[in-house]
Amino acid sequence: MTAPPTPLIRVEGLTAGYDERILLSNVSFTVNRGEVFVILGGSGCGKSTLLKHMIGLYAPAAGRIIIDGFDVATSVGEDRRKLLRTFGVMYQSGALFGSMSLTENVRLPLEEFTSLPDEAMSIIALSKLKLVGLDQAADLLPSQISGGMQKRAAIARAMALDPKILFLDEPSAGLDPITSAELDQTILDLRKLLGITFVVVTHELPSIYTIADRCIMLDARVKTMVADGPPTVLRDESKDPWIRAFFRREANQPVEVAK
Repeated sequence: MTAPPTPLIRVEGLTAGYDERILLSNVSFTVNRGEVFVILGGSGCGKSTLLKHMIGLYAPAAGRIIIDGFDVATSVGEDRRKLLRTFGVMYQSGALFGSMSLTENVRLPLEEFTSLPDEAMSIIALSKLKLVGLDQAADLLPSQISGGMQKRAAIARAMALDPKILFLDEPSAGLDPITSAELDQTILDLRKLLGITFVVVTHELPSIYTIADRCIMLDARVKTMVADGPPTVLRDESKDPWIRAFFRREANQPVEVAK
C-alpha cells in the first residue's frame, strides 16, 4: 500500500491583509514534498499577499503557516535561522544586484549564512549557475544578459543554500513564449534532479498546465480559496462555471454590440 504524501508546508486558517483591510480569509491547504504547487487567480485576488505571508514577510491576522515543522510567524533565534535555510525565493523582477556579477549575486546567501572559505563559495555559486545553464555567463552583469537568463540566475541564487523549497513569484512575467517554455523546463529539471518542492505564483495558463502537479485558486470576490487540485481536473471537472472558464480562458459573458 502506497504511503500518503508528506506535507512539507501547512497553511491553516490563514487570514491576511494590510491596515485592517482583509484580502484573504480562512485559507487552508498543504504542499507535499516534491510537488510543483501553483497559486493562481485573477488580478487582486491575493496571490502575492499569500506568498509574502508564506515566506515570513508579513504575519497572519489569524491562522498559521508551518514549513518543515517551523511556524513561520513565531520562529525566532536558531529556529528562525533554520527556517530561512529551508527555502529560497525568486522575486518577480529577479532582484539581482546590478553592480555584481552573476557569481557574486549567487554567493550572497552563502556569505550571509555560512563561514565557508571564499574559494568554496565561488565554486558552489558556479555549480548553481551550471544547474540553470548559466555557467558560461558567470562573470557577466545582469544588464549583460536577457530577461530569461536573469530569472534563471535568480533561481540559482535561491538554490545557493540547497533549500528544500523554492518560492517563485511570477517567473514567466515579461518573457516571450519560447523563453517562458525554457524556464518551465528548468523548473521541471530541477525538481527531477534535486527533488526540490516548488511553490509558484502565476496566472500563465500554458506554464500552469506544463509544470503544476496541483494548484489552488484564489478569488477576489469572496476573498478566499475556491479550488484545489490538478489544473486539468479543475478545467474539466469543476462544478463552478467560473473556474472552468478561467482554466479554459473563456470570457464570462458575451459582449452585446449596440445596434
